Amino acid sequence: MKTVLVTGSNGLLGQKITEKIIEEGGVNLVATSKGANRFPTEDKYVYAEMDILSAEQVRQVIEKYKPDAIIHTAAMTNVDTCENQKDLAYQLNVVAVQTLLSLCEEYNIQLVHLSTDFVFDGEDGPYDELAAPNPLSYYGETKLMAEEVIKNSKAKWAILRTIIVYGIVSDMSRSNIVLWAKGALEKGEPLKVVNDQWRMPTLAEDLADISLLAVANNAQGVFNASGKDMMSIAELVYRVADFWKLDKSLINEVSGAS
Repeated sequence: MKTVLVTGSNGLLGQKITEKIIEEGGVNLVATSKGANRFPTEDKYVYAEMDILSAEQVRQVIEKYKPDAIIHTAAMTNVDTCENQKDLAYQLNVVAVQTLLSLCEEYNIQLVHLSTDFVFDGEDGPYDELAAPNPLSYYGETKLMAEEVIKNSKAKWAILRTIIVYGIVSDMSRSNIVLWAKGALEKGEPLKVVNDQWRMPTLAEDLADISLLAVANNAQGVFNASGKDMMSIAELVYRVADFWKLDKSLINEVSGAS
């Protein structure tokens, strides 16, 4: 049975991967994140506190648990925060990947790395895996830098590029667009949402399945992993309102250029 180590296990995707493994079994899970475990149970898996910025701690955890694969979900993903804290964004999104890759090469560990559609400029699309990246934000730049580091390594790797991951878990480390819209509408707050930016939102449970399939199949290469339905951000928020029967009159559509 494979041992899978997940970074960022306190995040939305990390918790969904933990949930899937507990429900379905098939692998030994080592869940890792910075700080205390947010998942409501520690049955059927191991939780190890691990700061991905500490190369020494990362090495200690990997050498202790000897994973066959690492699913790397931890990252700085807030676009504005990445612009305002570029040094930290680089450390989290690039240097941490270099640390993991070095250990993956040393111990023959498969790396499944979560990337983003922000490596593209959005001028065309939908994009296939061969499309030329052209990031417009520093967040996208760091994720592309990480991709290039991975591609040039000697490790076994798979890159999963995804789009607007959404879902609900009991103890969120950060929000997502669905919860943001739900929370605002429940409070009766008006929302301005763009109607000319098109995305393919990804359910966290589906992305967890894809991540585990990549491990099970020893996947190699770059894969665009998203939901199948393309919609504007405004349409997504309307769907949130419909699902929870909230007041759609609070939703105000605007152009992304406004």
